[in-house]
Amino acid sequence: MTDEVEVWRAPRVSTAYTTRPDWDQAVKVWEGTASVQPDKTYESFSPARDQSQERLSVFLPYGAVVASGDRVKLGGHFYEVDGEPERWAYTSRRHLKLSAWRALR
Repeated sequence: MTDEVEVWRAPRVSTAYTTRPDWDQAVKVWEGTASVQPDKTYESFSPARDQSQERLSVFLPYGAVVASGDRVKLGGHFYEVDGEPERWAYTSRRHLKLSAWRALR
């Protein structure tokens, strides 16, 4: 684990129809080293817009504070945590595995 990462969490604010994270008031909840590996890249083309996503697999220490809806900062870029982190507690190398994505366009 040699990649420096930060985990950021935003409070949820209510609007007339839903709640959403307020990233202007986000706070850092954890920082440390992780192993970051590239995952698949997704591209979708339509007449309305072109979209591509960069996806990563992030392996964090078992005690890291991270949850679905948080953001991971790596190399100056923010990545959305996709789903709940997987806890691997049954081997000698306990860790958390999560998927993250960054919209490029």
